[in-house]
Amino acid sequence: MNNTQFFLDNLPLFIPLIILELALLITAVRHVLKHPNYRFGNKAFWLVIVIVFQIIGPVIYFVIGRGESE
Repeated sequence: MNNTQFFLDNLPLFIPLIILELALLITAVRHVLKHPNYRFGNKAFWLVIVIVFQIIGPVIYFVIGRGESE
């Protein structure tokens, strides 16, 4: 079985993961850009973490990086 066939056979599994990843990415980027307070780091640091580390980056941001809301 080649890679293309594997991808096509498992496409119903990949679509929800892709949608989840994009939703997390968009939500986290919007939050980083709107809010000035972070527990540590700065806006540029968190944008790199969120964008480079796909699903894990946004989760890390919301769990440990997000600061207090004003």
